[in-house]
Amino acid sequence: MAEVVFLTGVGDVVDFAGRLLRKKYREGARVAVYAPPPLLQRLDQALWVAEQLDFTPHVLLRAGSSAPTAVMVERTPLWLLTRPDPGLRCDRGINLGCDELDLAAVHERVAEIVSLDADDMAAGRARWKRYESQGHQLVHRPQR
Repeated sequence: MAEVVFLTGVGDVVDFAGRLLRKKYREGARVAVYAPPPLLQRLDQALWVAEQLDFTPHVLLRAGSSAPTAVMVERTPLWLLTRPDPGLRCDRGINLGCDELDLAAVHERVAEIVSLDADDMAAGRARWKRYESQGHQLVHRPQR
């Protein structure tokens, strides 16, 4: 069973995810981030410009793009995508609001980032119930 950590009450999801990804990169983790395409594009841009002297290596996989090469997979620790790709060998997944994905089946540890938006909170509660019914270990870490 996977460990699923719910980080709730997040004011700025892109900023929060960017800080979390920089931390995970420094720890040497391999992480896949899932979100709708517009949010992934915002996160991609934020990772390029957030820290002037601190690059956070990542790849944004767009729908319909060719599969990453073995060299890309080996050298890239952070992936931004809309659907899981087991070939990326990421043990951690971060969800920024994709409801239909079964991330606990693909990753040992999943972080669910839930904003203050009422619809996002309702969707987060539904994901919690789904993980709970599947028997995963759940942790709640409110951010406010």
